[in-house]
Amino acid sequence: MLSGIGAITAGAALIPVVQASNASTGNIVVGNKYKNNNQPDRKGMVGKRYAMVVDLRKCVGCQACTVGCSIENQAPIGQFRTTVKQYEVTLDDGSTGTKQVKSFMLPRLCNHCDNPPCVKVCPVQATYQREDGIVMVDNKRCVACAYCVQACPYDARFINEETLTADKCTFCAHRLEQGLLPACVETCVGGARIIGDLNNPSSEINRLLVEHKDELNNHLLK
Repeated sequence: MLSGIGAITAGAALIPVVQASNASTGNIVVGNKYKNNNQPDRKGMVGKRYAMVVDLRKCVGCQACTVGCSIENQAPIGQFRTTVKQYEVTLDDGSTGTKQVKSFMLPRLCNHCDNPPCVKVCPVQATYQREDGIVMVDNKRCVACAYCVQACPYDARFINEETLTADKCTFCAHRLEQGLLPACVETCVGGARIIGDLNNPSSEINRLLVEHKDELNNHLLK
């Protein structure tokens, strides 16, 4: 992500099976086992596979995405589903011995992983992944144990101070279902965020992934 385009992708849905109590969680129990994604309201947009590409060359750190997301999703003040971090790096010029300080922007949000560790650790199946790749949180089930917060490798989850449940980016799933763009994508002044359907070969996101395939592969190798 630091050298070119960073891809935040959503991969295959994970359907874990864990012990669950029907009385305590309200889950559907099949043979004393609960299948995470067997309810219609957890399927998402079947046939689609959402992912987001973030072009770091276009991000200017204006935080318009942060503000747009906060307004749209009403996160508590000081808590964010997405934000942009600014870092400074000191580079050495080997030929002259001089040092140069450069800053870069790094947008942060849920990566909607192929194999989400947050889903695995949730003891009440409040965190789940829809068939369209979007990782969601069921506030009715969440007990705020924060296991998912600790398991997230991207520090993209938090316990909402108002709802007292786990909170995170959802790609603004409620907007996608209405044919709208996520708030962060719509408000990005530099056009750095592109969301699309990986299952659609003609989508803009697939075009970008093909165009920058070598850059992305080099980044993954590093």
